[in-house]
Amino acid sequence: MTYIGHGGKEIVERVLEPEKAAEAIKGLTPVPIRGQIAREIIDISYGFFTPLEGFMTRADVEGVCNEMKLANGVLWPIPIVFDISTEEINEKGIKEGDKLLLTYQDKPMAILEVEEIFTYDKQEMAQKVYGTTEEKHPGVARTYNYKDKFIGGKITLVNPPKINPPFDEFFFTPKQLRQKFAEKGWQRIVAHQTRNVPHTGHEWLMKGAWLSTHGELPVEKTLTGVLVNAIIGEKRKGDYIDEAIVLCHDVLRKAGYFREDVHLTSITLWDMRYAGPKEAVFHAILRSNLGLTHHMFGRDHAGVGTYYDPYDAHRIFDQFPEGALNIKPVRVLAWWYCPICGEVTYSGLCGHKEHSQNFSGTLIRSIIQDGVKPPRLIFRPEVFDLIMECAEKYGFGSAFVTDKYLQERNPVFSLPDMKY
Repeated sequence: MTYIGHGGKEIVERVLEPEKAAEAIKGLTPVPIRGQIAREIIDISYGFFTPLEGFMTRADVEGVCNEMKLANGVLWPIPIVFDISTEEINEKGIKEGDKLLLTYQDKPMAILEVEEIFTYDKQEMAQKVYGTTEEKHPGVARTYNYKDKFIGGKITLVNPPKINPPFDEFFFTPKQLRQKFAEKGWQRIVAHQTRNVPHTGHEWLMKGAWLSTHGELPVEKTLTGVLVNAIIGEKRKGDYIDEAIVLCHDVLRKAGYFREDVHLTSITLWDMRYAGPKEAVFHAILRSNLGLTHHMFGRDHAGVGTYYDPYDAHRIFDQFPEGALNIKPVRVLAWWYCPICGEVTYSGLCGHKEHSQNFSGTLIRSIIQDGVKPPRLIFRPEVFDLIMECAEKYGFGSAFVTDKYLQERNPVFSLPDMKY
């Protein structure tokens, strides 16, 4: 079946069959890559980044930085680049027209067709994408850490990754996810982007977004679903551990807080850039490729510090012409606890602002660190118990990323051995 993704382009999986792959990589120059590049290769190869077929050329990067468009005019807000040092280019004798064998975990992963080798001013890239050149912005720091040259060209996956437990049951390619939506009979699907374990405020965000998305559709049949799409990528100390994020979202459905037929948990491999409004657009593109029709955006989506206004990620969607995106933004305010109403309620409806109690990240973290089960109004007991279980099983005693977790955690994916 044909599926159409962002930019009106068909979603194509750039993955070689094993026997063809072994033949195709013979004699190619191996180039080791880091985790970020490996994750983006998976995204490109399976169509998460449609219409991209590889890493961007200079014309694409210029278009993205200057006009938020690829060279072909399709909306795209964040450069997807393959960086490499001049020393490595010289040492390996890499030139335009070559094919390289990209290796990860000392195993073959993908072929990169070297269409163009180019430079780009990293400070200019940072300013135009993130609106700042301050290195304390994590996206800017990532940009400054790029090596001095870039290679643009198509990618072909030659060694599909094995997704390791507990993530394996939550990884779906865009084609697989669209098939799953069809099986469920969902006509509308709203995305909940997350990097956190869910407290009740998150739960009500999703429920409110479901109501907005379902809108005028009939209620006798389930035609609308919520997709929790957890971002799994590079971790920093103090982040929630990945296992707790994914499993705790999934337990909301298993424990009945969402019906089986309206909720699904999944993952996408991506290293957050914290680009605020531009990352919101990127997330919208990504989820449209997954087959979603709506995307919820809350307060300060993908922001960091005070670089962006809390609602910049809402306003940016007003500037695009109809048809530039094949997904509708669902813009929401916060849900808070109101002691007068005696419930978690929507800030856009509740008239007791002076009494409201927000779900402070600092408070939530201190509750988890103390390990004392909080009231149901803050955490569902099944979620809290699972956070504690994940801390012991996966986090070396902590629900938050530590040095030990970074060094010894089980990888999200591995590459199988490959004969060639």
